[in-house]
Amino acid sequence: MTTFDKREEGFEKKFAHDEELKFKATARRNKLIGMWAAEKLGLSGAQADAYAKEVVMADLEAGAHDVFKKIRADFDGKKMTVSDQDIHRAMDAMMIQAIAQIKASG
Repeated sequence: MTTFDKREEGFEKKFAHDEELKFKATARRNKLIGMWAAEKLGLSGAQADAYAKEVVMADLEAGAHDVFKKIRADFDGKKMTVSDQDIHRAMDAMMIQAIAQIKASG
């Protein structure tokens, strides 16, 4: 194996590792934002957990923008006055928290 091959393999491993961490962080962020939204919707306990799972599934089915759309629709359905900016801010804050939790868990 040449130096170039070793270097390429190293980059491939790092890319795979980074993608795995990104996936884990996004899934954790979605659970956290789901719990945040559940609290705002007045849900607790098993209902809050079930709602958070619905939010996680929304991302797995179609993507991060669908997480926002689900929460937005649920807030609108309850006639809640939470701005789009507040939801996006919460999603950003939850991503930071999710990354910190993943780093802490090693």
